[in-house]
Amino acid sequence: HSTLSRHEQSRANIFNNPNGNVKIGNSDKDYEDNNDVKEHGVPDDDMVHINVSGTVFITTYTCLNKYPNTLLGNEERRKKYYSEKLNAYFFNRHRPCFDSILHYYQTGKEAPPLNVDPDVYAKEKEFFGIKKEREIAVFIPEGDGSDGFDCINSCRMKVHNFLQDPRSSSLAAVWHGFDIFFICISIGFLVFESEPDFKDHFTNPNAQYYTPLFVINCIIMGFFTTDFLIRLVTWPSLLDFWKNLFNVLDILSILPFYVNLMVGVSELDEDKGQQQQHYVVLRVCRIFRIVRIFKFVRHSRDLLIIMKAVSNAKRELILLVCLLFIFVITFGSIMYYIEGKPDNQFDSIMKSCWWVIVTITTVGYGDMYPTSAGGKLFGGFVLTLGIVFLALPMTIIVSKFSFVYEREKM
Repeated sequence: HSTLSRHEQSRANIFNNPNGNVKIGNSDKDYEDNNDVKEHGVPDDDMVHINVSGTVFITTYTCLNKYPNTLLGNEERRKKYYSEKLNAYFFNRHRPCFDSILHYYQTGKEAPPLNVDPDVYAKEKEFFGIKKEREIAVFIPEGDGSDGFDCINSCRMKVHNFLQDPRSSSLAAVWHGFDIFFICISIGFLVFESEPDFKDHFTNPNAQYYTPLFVINCIIMGFFTTDFLIRLVTWPSLLDFWKNLFNVLDILSILPFYVNLMVGVSELDEDKGQQQQHYVVLRVCRIFRIVRIFKFVRHSRDLLIIMKAVSNAKRELILLVCLLFIFVITFGSIMYYIEGKPDNQFDSIMKSCWWVIVTITTVGYGDMYPTSAGGKLFGGFVLTLGIVFLALPMTIIVSKFSFVYEREKM
């Protein structure tokens, strides 16, 4: 029998078998639904055995067939690896990596193996077709077997793929090109609307260019609304749709336009007091138009990788914030008791903390500075220690970020 590491044993249920170690599903919470084979009575004809260099994994055809563009999800491609002697599909591949490969089939999420060279993992993904499937990002919902249902799911899959991947077709590339173009125009409107020389043309119906600008804005918002509604209808899961950050940002960027239209219509029959209240509402809603800039992230793979890297380094970022909080409160309080006088700039701990933040980040506005000898000496100490103190967690963050960035680029 092959021997598994403690890490592998903690992630899987292991059974003795003449062919090697057998894994049925995994124990991670991410795919508990696939781990209770006995409890839910999975049919024998749906179970599949996969032997990877002596380690046998047991899963279901239903799980694999969700991703038909991959090696294991395509019946024609996987059948040439079937061994009648072993009664299983045999792959002479990297065993620790296959744990992560199977995790992807079961959850749709990647969990790169620990202590494995990223190049090795990338080659395994390429062999099993995971890289291509991940780029397309298509998930096929399970149907009831009827032709009508399968046809609907097939259309939804194609439309979803069309919106998610500009490389899926020439028309998809054109659609994404229009999306980027309209994002640029809408951001330009947001910027120029704040300029005194152009503001009337965006807000005053009697201005010379108000009508053409309003029509262009309606076309842009119509495109964004159509794109949002199609995504909503074709997304595999409604709950997962709202869990996606970009979908939430989409609706936040669209709503201010329609709120502005409703408020503008209602103001025609209202007095000045109510119009003033609506003005405040509009000011708040227009703030959300700023999130349109984040729609660019969806069209850039590098920006998505950076966001993923920042997300994976959140523990180190929290550490940095905690250290900064302790540093600022401690030295801000000390500076207050050194320099604090009724007629002095350091007349409260809050103001002293502001000075500490400006000092240790080397911004140095010059709005506050110590005047006494003790204050100047302590100020130099804060500046020097602050640079060293913040540099320590920063090296950890940069190292973690670089590792995640290089791994995701593969």
